[in-house]
Amino acid sequence: MNTVAKKILIKGLVQGVGFRPFIYRLANEFNLCGTVENNNLGVEIFIEGTNQKIEGLIEALPTRIPEASHITSLKIEISKVHGFNSFSIVKSNSISEEVTEVSPDIAVCKDCLADMKLQPNRIDYAFTNCTNCGPRFTIIKDLPYDRFKTTMSVFEMCNECSTEYKNVLNRRFHAQPVACANCGPHYQLYENGNSLNTFDEIIKAATDLLNNGKILAIKGLGGFHIACSPFNNDVVKELRLRKNREGKPLALMFRNIADIKKYLFVSKEEEIILSSWRRPIVLLKIKKSLSHQISLGLDTVGVMLPYMPFHHLLFEKFELPALVLTSGNLSDEPIIIDNNEALRSLSKITDATIIYNREIHNRTDDSVVFVANKKSRIIRRSRGYAPSPIKLELKTEGIFAAGAELVNCFAIGKGEQVILSQHIGDLKNLETLEFYKESVSRFSKLFRFKPAIAVADMHPEYLSTKFADEMGIELIQVQHHHAHIASCMAENNLDEKVLGISFDGTGYGTDGNIWGGEFLICDLSDFERINQFEYIKQPGGDASNHHPWRMLLSYLIHYFGEKFVEENIDLFEGIDKNEIDLISTMIKKNINCPLSSSAGRLFDAVSALLGACRNATYHAEAPMRLEALIDKSDQTIDIYPFEIKNSISFKSTFKNMISDLRLGISSSVISSKFHNTIVELVVSMATKVKKEKGLNKVVLSGGTFQNRIILEKSENRLKNNGFEVFTQSDIPSNDGGIALGQIAIAAKRRELGVLGLKYGI
Repeated sequence: MNTVAKKILIKGLVQGVGFRPFIYRLANEFNLCGTVENNNLGVEIFIEGTNQKIEGLIEALPTRIPEASHITSLKIEISKVHGFNSFSIVKSNSISEEVTEVSPDIAVCKDCLADMKLQPNRIDYAFTNCTNCGPRFTIIKDLPYDRFKTTMSVFEMCNECSTEYKNVLNRRFHAQPVACANCGPHYQLYENGNSLNTFDEIIKAATDLLNNGKILAIKGLGGFHIACSPFNNDVVKELRLRKNREGKPLALMFRNIADIKKYLFVSKEEEIILSSWRRPIVLLKIKKSLSHQISLGLDTVGVMLPYMPFHHLLFEKFELPALVLTSGNLSDEPIIIDNNEALRSLSKITDATIIYNREIHNRTDDSVVFVANKKSRIIRRSRGYAPSPIKLELKTEGIFAAGAELVNCFAIGKGEQVILSQHIGDLKNLETLEFYKESVSRFSKLFRFKPAIAVADMHPEYLSTKFADEMGIELIQVQHHHAHIASCMAENNLDEKVLGISFDGTGYGTDGNIWGGEFLICDLSDFERINQFEYIKQPGGDASNHHPWRMLLSYLIHYFGEKFVEENIDLFEGIDKNEIDLISTMIKKNINCPLSSSAGRLFDAVSALLGACRNATYHAEAPMRLEALIDKSDQTIDIYPFEIKNSISFKSTFKNMISDLRLGISSSVISSKFHNTIVELVVSMATKVKKEKGLNKVVLSGGTFQNRIILEKSENRLKNNGFEVFTQSDIPSNDGGIALGQIAIAAKRRELGVLGLKYGI
């Protein structure tokens, strides 16, 4: 039989996921010779043997890859026969400025959990991992992914670990974080100035503290968490008080799926996501109450399963089926990753702190998703997802996207890929801005990124925009809602004119006003605003976000006048009359009252009208409470009237909602009819545009489409009316996805040679 040779270059998520050992075993299965190596380009395979056997390997390869890996391209070339007599794995090389993907962190696998019960050097060892699981992005400092370029470099492998690491047939072959109780990191527990260093003592003390209503800080994979019992109302209330987290829901970690199902409704799709190697927080509907302090009146709660060995070991001793596990930070600052900082800062919140002595290099919060129309929808893209890239059909090399101001993620362009950062947060304090700058620097080094063009939001006061401006390279400023639509287009590989419907809380418009209820004819390079929600004064600017009743007052004065407000003052129950008079004066005299077309502020006003939320304690609380009002078993299709003219007026909507209130119709029914009204508006505008412009593709984006009812009903109604509908799944539709849209716009403009394009007004 004639020997032939081929070179195979595989790009994608193929480093840090056991890909080379997989190729080695596959090559031996097919009796082939050659080599496999990691380099900046990906995994490069040189293979020799009969053509039939090589073709067999190539056919089998994509169907048997490791669970956490992902192939984006597989290139095969005929090569010269060198006469190899075996197959081997060769040392990683750095051969160009191109980079391969960096693996996100992977939840501990079943095999490692079994090893923790069977292997003497790993009995109850809380850092057990292999090529199929464990920390990746949080510990990596540079590429290629090798131990000496991670935070594991300070831990010298013992003989047993070294033997496993070097054995190509072992599950820990080249598992860079490989460790055991004899050579790896270890935990400590600090309480009242005293420390425990023996793991059995640490777990016993931790469970005793939790069972007795205490609050713990626990170092996680990408940062610290704060934990307590979710069944103790007093301790959860105390946690809220200490953490200054007045109303925002708290995430839970459950022991297993069976326990989750006792307390929450879980669909097949939700169970798959919960149990996946990514282990995100999944928003689930509540079936059976825990402490009412967990969700404070909302009908959903964020839930995850254990993903670190430590979590599994803790639940073995902990009496209860779930823990509160919320981010270990102060107020709106980034999650804490440093041991000393945690001991110093979190001691004000917690009764004890559990640390370990491996450094977290890249801070990552837990990711958050929900399921709508049986599809996963990311709200916060971080642990388990970042920094996996998004493939575009555009050249993105050298483009830096600064992202938005709230729930920020930035992005960098490499080749035809966009690499989004992990969740950064709200850029409104020094600590988060420093995290942002540090992460930009680290991504630039890790991915060998040299910025040539910066793209940022049009808002002149966004700190992200100022950062981009200070980079000293060509700056493109992109309108916020155009970026939302472009983000969804990029995720769905669209590059044509579409109807873009962008609903959110705020965004700087080309006319200097606040936008947020927008209907745009878009392509990737430009847009035309064809209609929008009617401009309403937003009293106090951003301050109204915290006081939804102000927007209700503004809508009522705008549509019905001050006398109507005086005659219906009961609609503002619980609000001080002097405050109402003060804000009324601001509106009348136009003092600090920017104009807003925001969908978010409309939802705020309706939430305040129905008494769901008149003063908000966290971002988007009012719309979330408005959605939670709805009785999901009520299938009403009733709507309220609205008017589509040069702008969209909700005067009739408010008139009829108030009439329903006066008739004693429940707030649940009114909220349901209001949601139906927004969906009807979406369909009506799409139908109008299709008739006038011939556009049949509708793109939905913006934070309002994280409302499950609005998203599901809009998608379904549009599809039933013959539209092609595009929404977001792998990228947040909120401002966390803005950077992807920014890069797509800049890349398209560069391709067209119109980088200097200025939006019309």
